[in-house]
Amino acid sequence: MNVEPSVRVEDKLYYNRYLVDIGQPHVKVRAHTTPSAELLALLKVCPARCYELNDNGQVEVTVDGCIECGTCRVIAEPTGDIQWSHPRGGYGVLFKFG
Repeated sequence: MNVEPSVRVEDKLYYNRYLVDIGQPHVKVRAHTTPSAELLALLKVCPARCYELNDNGQVEVTVDGCIECGTCRVIAEPTGDIQWSHPRGGYGVLFKFG
């Protein structure tokens, strides 16, 4: 029986590269004082861990490293908590291994 060694998601994400489009983020979090349940969910479900709480308890996004999987679109875009668009041509994630 051939058993593959286990690899953490973080280790696989390390191989991806992201070309940042400075000043043109493809994901924006709407201004809020108290985060909604959908925004709080993004802290746990984003596989690239792009969402975090700032010192004021608000959810922020850092698009550097976003793998454009669409998870945040499913959870928070329909509620208006985020604004998502495709990165401009030539920018965004570059998958090294498929």
